[in-house]
This record gives sequence, structure tokens and C-alpha cells, in this order.
Amino acid sequence: MAAEIITTEELQRFRIQLLNELKAFVCDLIKDKTDPSIKGYKTKQVKQILGCCTNTVQALRTSGKLRCRKIGGTLYYRREDVQRLFEEGKTI
Repeated sequence: MAAEIITTEELQRFRIQLLNELKAFVCDLIKDKTDPSIKGYKTKQVKQILGCCTNTVQALRTSGKLRCRKIGGTLYYRREDVQRLFEEGKTI
């Protein structure tokens, strides 16, 4: 098996392509799992989108980075906040 040398530019292009594909995948996942009549995400959906645990979601809520409303015992998080955190690529 011969070794193949790649350049830094090729690696950078691959990284960007991979990130774009992941963003598209997550956006498709979001569209499939949400009811358009509800204007927010449930905690489980936020955890999937951001790739974090329940404690992290609570910490984001407590710090004010992730706003929510409680409707009938269920927390719904604002879509804009979740998208902003996802695009920033960091949760805390």
C-alpha cells in the first residue's frame, strides 16, 4: 500500500466540505422531527442537534444562552437560539 501525501489546502477543503455536509444532515434531521405548528424544540431535540447532554442544556438555559418556555410541563426552546449555538459550534 503506497502512502499518499496531501497538502494543507486539500485538508482544509475536506474539513469545510465535511462541516457543510454535517450541517445539511442536521438541518434535514431537524425538519423531519419537528411539527411546524410548534415554534420550538423539545429538550431531546436540542440535545440531538447540539450533541450534548441534559446537564449542558440546563446550564445553557441557566446562563441565558438558551431561552425556553414551559407549556404543559414540557420545555420548548427557541429555534433561533438553538440554531445560533449550533452555528457557533460550541455549547458552553
